[in-house]
Amino acid sequence: MRTAVEIVSFGYLHEAPPAAHLTIDLRQHFRDPHVSPELRYMTAHDDPVRHAVLNTPGITDLVAATATAVSAFASGPSAGTVTVADGCAGGRHRAPTFAMELAARLELDGFAVTVVHRDLAKDVVQR
Repeated sequence: MRTAVEIVSFGYLHEAPPAAHLTIDLRQHFRDPHVSPELRYMTAHDDPVRHAVLNTPGITDLVAATATAVSAFASGPSAGTVTVADGCAGGRHRAPTFAMELAARLELDGFAVTVVHRDLAKDVVQR
């Protein structure tokens, strides 16, 4: 039986982070596509946003490290779903891109993954 993993992407500016075994905060250390006017109203479903996020130094290393952490949680003696929450400011760019990349990596590792983008469809946060 494959271990279930739930990944929830979210925006800190909308509401509190969801409950999770592991919460990743992408706000301070990784480029925010929101600052580029041409990317601001796009989402992680758009190639230019995914390209901008995934080409930020350190992001793919963090995906790999998070996948390793999920494996550690899954190898523990307690059964059950491992929940990962990853957040950025508005939940439209960095967090959902990270969630999709982590999901792809975990699926290759044999996990049964579901992804929820809590804030992806919400309006752009004006800041």
